[in-house]
Amino acid sequence: MLVYFDLCCLKRPFDDLTQARIRLESEAVLALLLASDQLTFVHAPAHDLEDAQNPMPVRAMRVANWLQSIPLAELREATLVARTKELTAMGLKGFDALHVASAELAGADAFVTSDDHIIGLAGRNAASLHVRVVDRVSLASEVLA
Repeated sequence: MLVYFDLCCLKRPFDDLTQARIRLESEAVLALLLASDQLTFVHAPAHDLEDAQNPMPVRAMRVANWLQSIPLAELREATLVARTKELTAMGLKGFDALHVASAELAGADAFVTSDDHIIGLAGRNAASLHVRVVDRVSLASEVLA
């Protein structure tokens, strides 16, 4: 399965693990990252662009190191820009639209996020999306069961 993590997934293990939801999501992300025999991950320019804006250098460096271990997807810029605009018109904002467009154009089977807004919009617009949007805990349950 080809999987595209949005950056919030990759940063979740660095968050405050005293909160139950964050701890569960962190464990799901780490388990998925270890499931490389079952999953292949996408690295898109949008990842690098957003990670470069991370105000926490240690987190940014750790995410960048992981991303560098994955080949960079080659996406046609004009197509990416056009699709990002379409997704923005559906209600996705900024990097969210760019990441979903990148996942679609990279041919990902799943776009993984913890963003409830993205998950809700994807549910309402599933017929217009070219990638399945799923939260990380659900994907971990599916893949690791």
